[in-house]
Amino acid sequence: MSLLGPVEVRELAGRLGIRPTKTLGQNFVHDPNTVRRIVRAADLDPDDIVVEVGPGLGSLTLGLLPVVGRLYAVEIDPVLAAALPETAGHDPKLTVIEGDALRLRDGDFAQAPTALVANLPYNVAVPVVLHLLATLPSLRHGLVMVQKEVADRLTAGPGSKVYGVPSVKLAWFADARPAGRVPPSVFWPVPNVDSGLVAFTRHEPPAAVPRKEVFAVVDAAFAQRRKTLRAALSGWAGGPTAAADLVQAAGIDPGLRGEQLTVAQFARIASRRGEADRATGSVWP
Repeated sequence: MSLLGPVEVRELAGRLGIRPTKTLGQNFVHDPNTVRRIVRAADLDPDDIVVEVGPGLGSLTLGLLPVVGRLYAVEIDPVLAAALPETAGHDPKLTVIEGDALRLRDGDFAQAPTALVANLPYNVAVPVVLHLLATLPSLRHGLVMVQKEVADRLTAGPGSKVYGVPSVKLAWFADARPAGRVPPSVFWPVPNVDSGLVAFTRHEPPAAVPRKEVFAVVDAAFAQRRKTLRAALSGWAGGPTAAADLVQAAGIDPGLRGEQLTVAQFARIASRRGEADRATGSVWP
């Protein structure tokens, strides 16, 4: 099965009447070497059950099919979804799911997916990754191509200027690392930014605290990024004194800012809030 080059991509798009739209974040990869590079970096096993979000015209799909056990391609554009099986030569390993990746659930798959590999639309990249990790516990690893700025945020560590909510929330689910830069020239149409590859490997949550409660702390801490935890968590905790007490009880300096904390430290703060609420009979908001 040959991969799609620039000529094939444009011919296929023309035959389908497809004009790439910014609304759907459609930038189609037309460089076979880039596809091969992504597939290699994904480090897939022959028995991996892979989810590909936004397959588009099928450039990456064609690169994945020979090396995986089964491939679920999730495509929101009905024209592209309908055309993909023919482009892939009606490969029996391919199942196309027409729909929004943000609405996917575990029960949508006949076999539990083990890997995510995708060229994600820039405008929904972070929500899609976090949603799939939350709803598909079988996902063990993955590789996504996103806007370079987003890739930097997803892989940033505490203390980095770009460390923020996406960094912490992905760290709850997985260890993430940058896996390379991708130039705009390999896409049609050509975006005005570089892309980046992010590889991740799932790990156990850093604490036995409900994820929702930890993420509430994270959201509060970064909603007022320049403020100390004492001030930023004031609304969440019920006042600056309560916030300082909870943070100190977690063994953390309330004078620190959110961008200095690891996900495990955020979990400790959430745990202290839970303990305090249980002691007073309060209910978590």
